[in-house]
Amino acid sequence: MRTGEPLPALGDVLAALDTGLWHWDTATGLVTVDAVAARLLGLPAAQVTLTEAQIRARLHPVDWNEITGVVQLAVAEGTLAEVRIRIMDDRNRVARVVRSRSKPSFDRARRAYVLTGILQEVAEPRPGTPAARSAVTGDWRRSREAFLLDAGRALAEARSTQEVLRVAANLSMPGFSPDGFAVFGVEGDHLTVIGHHGHEPGSERPFTTMSLNTDYPGAEVVRTGRAVYLSSPEQYAARYPLTWPLAQPFGRQSWAYLPLTVSGRTMGAWLATFAYPVAFTPDERSVLTTVARMLAQALSRAGTAESERALSEDLQRTMLPKLGPGIPGMSVAARYIPTGGGLQVGGDWYDVVPLPGGASRTKPGGGRFALVIGDVQGHDVRAAGLMGQLRTALRAYASEGHRPDAVLSRASRFLHGIGEADPAELRFATCLYVEVDPASGMLEAARAGHPEPVIRMADKTVLARPTAGGPPLGVDPDADYPTTRFVLESGETMLICTDGLIETGGHDLETGWRRLRTVLEEHEGDQEELADALVQAVHGPSSHHTTGPLADRREDDIAMMLLSRQGEGGDARTDPTAPPRRRTALTVAQDEPERISVARQQLRELLHDWPSPDQVDSAVLLLSELLTNVLVHTDTDALLLAEVTGGREGRRMRIEVTDAGDDLPHVRRPGELASSGRGLVLIELLAHTWGVAPRGRGKSIWFELYETEGARPG
Repeated sequence: MRTGEPLPALGDVLAALDTGLWHWDTATGLVTVDAVAARLLGLPAAQVTLTEAQIRARLHPVDWNEITGVVQLAVAEGTLAEVRIRIMDDRNRVARVVRSRSKPSFDRARRAYVLTGILQEVAEPRPGTPAARSAVTGDWRRSREAFLLDAGRALAEARSTQEVLRVAANLSMPGFSPDGFAVFGVEGDHLTVIGHHGHEPGSERPFTTMSLNTDYPGAEVVRTGRAVYLSSPEQYAARYPLTWPLAQPFGRQSWAYLPLTVSGRTMGAWLATFAYPVAFTPDERSVLTTVARMLAQALSRAGTAESERALSEDLQRTMLPKLGPGIPGMSVAARYIPTGGGLQVGGDWYDVVPLPGGASRTKPGGGRFALVIGDVQGHDVRAAGLMGQLRTALRAYASEGHRPDAVLSRASRFLHGIGEADPAELRFATCLYVEVDPASGMLEAARAGHPEPVIRMADKTVLARPTAGGPPLGVDPDADYPTTRFVLESGETMLICTDGLIETGGHDLETGWRRLRTVLEEHEGDQEELADALVQAVHGPSSHHTTGPLADRREDDIAMMLLSRQGEGGDARTDPTAPPRRRTALTVAQDEPERISVARQQLRELLHDWPSPDQVDSAVLLLSELLTNVLVHTDTDALLLAEVTGGREGRRMRIEVTDAGDDLPHVRRPGELASSGRGLVLIELLAHTWGVAPRGRGKSIWFELYETEGARPG
């Protein structure tokens, strides 16, 4: 290429390298291949679009099943999907072996995988071929070192037995590559088959319970710890005449049985089989021995991790409650996701506690219950044990009939007492306790240093629910935990969670809530799907399950619960034919003037989609005036009720502030230098309508603003 000439097109470069290009969209079920890829698949060399069934018919059935697993794993890990595929001819024989590499992605909206990748033929090294000669001549040492580095990295990154077997199946050794393998383990005095590749399903049955005393190469390797190399069928039949009939039907030409040794103990054997004769030179034996050692280490690590995972999941199942039968009018979904590494246990938990009497305060038989969620400091077994004690104590206090504030106060003294008795156990815990009345939707919450609950309204407006609270449990044995009351309306969902759901991925509380808010506002599925979507928004597609999806790597434990109150017809989602309606309530006490700013923020969030910013600013200004008047001119608390209603003809906002004072307000005309008296004047100027309504005790002042004139009542 001369200087200044443009680079050749990508397609020309790939064709020159004999590399095919393909695209697969699982939503449509179609695979598009270019001319090179079509030829490698045994089709005419022309671009064509095929169905998944047509592609599957060209591949070895075992390889097709492996492809789907590799794609899912690559998406979960964010890595490339690489797999060796056997292409079958019309007589159902292997015509060639190709290597596919792609970077898959998952489209959440369509719930489909999208892949674009390349296809290259793998030159199988047969004796006398150029590929075999190039692999065993001058470049042998360099190729061997590069192969062992790649193999060691891939095996070191494998975190499960199945991942280790997948990596082993895709190893392409320099100059000679097995076309099949099997990994044997030991149980008592018998061999077991941990996994195999390149053989038909079920072909391992004769070897699964073979005694170690059998005259079989794999058994001998486990007994002696020494490798066995068989270069030809004649050699196999001569050395092992009793078990040769078991190996003969597979049609292989050479076999290598190598011990899997860890810390001086032989834990099993690795079998590599070849479809062509292999001499097993010292260099070849060196490569096989090194791979066997790395494979043994990888299997040992994976086995230890899986044992720890099984132990941690057993601990989780014993410490976490199972959600009981359905609650009339309400539904609960929960997820627990432990931190990655170690035993995957920590201090996060949730609980659902039936309350004594099982009756609603407003309706007998309503079945009151409490939701509890908390986080004990730490991510170790000690934190998990302390969490179990604290959860039991909270359940006991709740079952005795104590109110939410008393439950948390007693739990705080209990945790503080453990720390005094044993300073090594001195830890604190955050907690949110919510008593639920299903009949009325009334919630009474007490909070101990925990993130506040979030409400998704029927029209998907999302509000953080300000909740009074105290310090974390165990910090101050005499701390108070005030109770906040609010109503969960029909069609609304409450989210409560530990901070791991919010702050994972480098987020703080503000940016983390913003990420979760997007999911809550945009999700269209049911409650269980919403719980999965919240977890996936934080950690991506998951690959394991406990009480909910569990991804492999975690920065912090996560516990989360969703409580939904069903609307008309028993559905927690919004009826699309019903007029939109949303509202929020908030109390501002005399000794809490700072909650006026919280009320302003609540109103802005309630009006997040109001088309006129000027009207929103006016509503926030008038609300500030009304709340300030209550705190300045009365000795009572103020109750805010803000509501947005309306349909196609326009919406209406109504803001009402109620207090227990007896004096009714009057419109005054303050002078230019007056410092007060402008509240009702501003309401007259900015509100479409307003009024003062006396109550049995106290009064309420309200005003309304209309989105359009069509929203005006009457």
